[in-house]
Amino acid sequence: MTVRALCLAATLLPALLVAAAPAVAAEIVGAEVGGLYRATVIVTGREETRHAGLRQAFVEVLAKVSGDPRLLGDPAAALVAEHALADAPETVAGLSYRDRMEGIPVHDEQGSRDRPYDLTGAFDPARVDAALSALGRKPWAQPRPAVLAVVTVRRGGTEFVLAGDGPRGRDMVEALTVAAERMALPTVIPDAAVLKRLGSLSQAALFTPGPEFADTTLRVGADATLIGILIWSDTDRGWIAEWHLETGQEPGAAPPTRWTVRGVSFDAAFRNGIGGAAQVLSGNGAPE
Repeated sequence: MTVRALCLAATLLPALLVAAAPAVAAEIVGAEVGGLYRATVIVTGREETRHAGLRQAFVEVLAKVSGDPRLLGDPAAALVAEHALADAPETVAGLSYRDRMEGIPVHDEQGSRDRPYDLTGAFDPARVDAALSALGRKPWAQPRPAVLAVVTVRRGGTEFVLAGDGPRGRDMVEALTVAAERMALPTVIPDAAVLKRLGSLSQAALFTPGPEFADTTLRVGADATLIGILIWSDTDRGWIAEWHLETGQEPGAAPPTRWTVRGVSFDAAFRNGIGGAAQVLSGNGAPE
């Protein structure tokens, strides 16, 4: 599925538009309507992977509904999910499978058993909310604030800023989209016109954003700005991602939040950045 197919029309998000200024075109992802209590994970044809996959999908929903990505790796969340699925069959409101290799013939029995499937689980909202309460969390209210994501990528002598309509880093834009959908965080991916308004995007300028960031953030209908720099490190055998979240422009607004992750794939880097932003904006504290 393309990034364009994942994006919602601006008419679905009237709260994110600024009537006082002409809108600037940009990708808006991560705001799927009706998908808050649903998650998709990859399983195989083996029965044991399906049960584990359903439990994982429930935990994914717990993180998405609460806005707290820490639940994804929390053993307590996995235990609560196990009990919710075992004690109340009605917890699962819907279940579907999609063959990820649809159209490719099955050659042998092992191929059939190990063939990858998308398992999508939809869960009863009341059961999910009760599970969150047991974990000391609560649902993150809708509508959620939108975030303008400005991400610079550096590898060797190459540097560019991710743009929704740019030719470079398309796989990274897709990864950013998936991360936003996973946390249901409305995320604005700037296009070339937005980036042009921001002007020079040196590292120093990115981490000490001036008035142009506040103006552009408002013009694209965002409520906060997530600034990131991804730098490839041979030493760390992966990407180093530095994140900076600006949450408000008014006097007295919360100070910027900064965090770093090292030696990861770019998919993991974007999950870390979007997850950290969701964690802050949902009131679940700052990323470590």
